[in-house]
Amino acid sequence: MRICSFLPSATEIVYALGLGADLHGVSHECDYPHDALTKAHVVRSRFDPSEMTSAEIDQTVTDLMSRGEPIYEIDLDVLKSAKPDLVITQELCEVCAVSFEDVQDAVVQLDMPPQVISLDPHSLDDVLQTIRQVGEYTGETGRASEYIGGLNKRIALVKSRVASIDSRPTVACIEWLDPLITAGHWVPEMVQIAGGDDVLAEPGGPSLRIEFQQLADVSPDILVLMPCGMTADAAQSQFDGLKDSDRWRELSAFKTGQVYVVDSGALYSRSGPRLVDGLEIFAQMFHAETVSGGPPSDLARLLTL
Repeated sequence: MRICSFLPSATEIVYALGLGADLHGVSHECDYPHDALTKAHVVRSRFDPSEMTSAEIDQTVTDLMSRGEPIYEIDLDVLKSAKPDLVITQELCEVCAVSFEDVQDAVVQLDMPPQVISLDPHSLDDVLQTIRQVGEYTGETGRASEYIGGLNKRIALVKSRVASIDSRPTVACIEWLDPLITAGHWVPEMVQIAGGDDVLAEPGGPSLRIEFQQLADVSPDILVLMPCGMTADAAQSQFDGLKDSDRWRELSAFKTGQVYVVDSGALYSRSGPRLVDGLEIFAQMFHAETVSGGPPSDLARLLTL
């Protein structure tokens, strides 16, 4: 089977099922595992966000959407060369990946239109089921079940480690810094499983724009800055570039040194297998005195002030 993945989480799932050699096209954001970087890009962004602030990226996306223009483009020539039997995409967020409609418009132009499946999880269990879904479409149901079983064991271990802890810190996870957006979908559930209480979002609910005063009113014990798709270094840079960073320093988490920057692409924003890594790191953040080990500094660390 020849596969094209239009989103990073699907690419990670394909590799987790041992199907990397069958992958013949990926999006420009598919960077894990390392071998994914060798694959042809069937999707590209219409702008380069690498040197832009959070506010500039948000404004560019808003402008494109207001004009009815796509944020991402499909390279039809590359897609035709890939000759996919299966295309994996999503409908959850057209800001995060190419829209489902654009995918449909592209595949009908191929000589042999492929099967298209959409992965649209809203919870951690949904994410595990997308692994099963890809396994079913690729004939790897046994390998998918085995892999999911391993992930479930790790999730159960996190639950057991925090089960007897009475004190649960209040937590806020920020998916975008300017404007402020809370992390939704599976992230609040992960906070809960890891022994924290998310004070800004509900499990399974959408990411929401909020005013800074809403964050100040809840003033969480722990603040996790996870700008969507950015590394921990980029999250640090985005915070450093905020014009109003002084008011952030009045939050309780800043005063107690409990503000983290994380690699959201690796741990939280992608609906793939590494969310379980993110869950384990949450547990280490929230309950360092009980859960042994600490997060790798390249993936999660305290914000530098």
